[in-house]
Amino acid sequence: MLDGVSLDQLRTFIAAAEEGSFSAAGRQLRRAQSVVSHTLANLEGQIGVKLFDRSGRVPTLTEQGEALLSLARAVATEVDLFKSRAKGLAGGLEAELSLVVDAMIPLAVLASAVAAFQVEFPSIPLKLYVEMWEAVADPVLDRRCAIGLMGSMPPVPPQLRHERVLTIRAIRVVSPQHPLAAYRAPIPMSVLAEHIQLVHGDLSSVSRTGRLGLLSPRVWRLCDLAAKHHFLRAGFGFGIMPLHMVEADLASGALVEIRIEDDPPDGHLIAMSAVYLTNSPLGPAGRWFIDRLKEEAAIRVNGDASESANSIHVIPVTSRSPSGIGLAAANPGNLNAPHPNANADSLDAASEGHLFGSKGEIRQKIGLSQFCRAKRG
Repeated sequence: MLDGVSLDQLRTFIAAAEEGSFSAAGRQLRRAQSVVSHTLANLEGQIGVKLFDRSGRVPTLTEQGEALLSLARAVATEVDLFKSRAKGLAGGLEAELSLVVDAMIPLAVLASAVAAFQVEFPSIPLKLYVEMWEAVADPVLDRRCAIGLMGSMPPVPPQLRHERVLTIRAIRVVSPQHPLAAYRAPIPMSVLAEHIQLVHGDLSSVSRTGRLGLLSPRVWRLCDLAAKHHFLRAGFGFGIMPLHMVEADLASGALVEIRIEDDPPDGHLIAMSAVYLTNSPLGPAGRWFIDRLKEEAAIRVNGDASESANSIHVIPVTSRSPSGIGLAAANPGNLNAPHPNANADSLDAASEGHLFGSKGEIRQKIGLSQFCRAKRG
């Protein structure tokens, strides 16, 4: 008899429990009280469990009924999601949204867009991969991911279309105990060469970029940006970090900014774009997500969000200065064009991967349904 339990019976059970009486449940369901009572009596008979105690003036849930109510709600919710998912798939909605992001993506922007996505598309599961540098393109090219978020420095394969999303500002920092912290004027390259440069990158970035962006022959290469952050605070060397990650350290004095010869006055601007296959147009969910990312970046620049230092120093595509990143935006079809502030000694990014927190940070703060590192090949 258990196989005969219907969704209608479960919804009637839920309504009676939540409304507190069979008559109130009947009004909610637009049924006569007698129909509600008969439906629940049949359900109790089928499952062999008494759900309501009818000895009083108003029926009340039994202990067994309390135990089964949460399960009934879960079943009803899953059926609703099933119907929503089926309707979306029939209308061209993606079965899932898979993303690969550069490690420098600001967590506040990404998390806010993901939170809004979960509300807008509750039935679509999300997969998120994190890569460094040009490796972001690989999962998109082999169709493991529909969308990539990557910086503008590496050459992008012609198979990918791109849309500018936001720009990150980064600065060079050292511990106040480091010898370079004593310099008040721009530091000569000859002086930098005497100290260890902390670089965020892996072996693939070394083979692809060589020594581009390296300012010292003494290099420590770390594959985790959080480790690099700790090493900088410990005074092991100098390196470039996204401003939103070190702003609290600058305010507390745990890190200090240093400048080198020919540094741009406002720091280093790293443009980020969404990329996807030209011959595989985005579905409704993917299109919505990219647009939402742009909106979240704009909100934080305009000062409407005050979550943390993580929510500032992000320049959206809609508010660039003509002398800054606007030049690259003038040619939206060419992501390979050099960034106005991107030169060999202005960015460690070419060898440092790109600039943002560890996968563990994002896993902890976002709580995504799936979080894994994209495997090449």
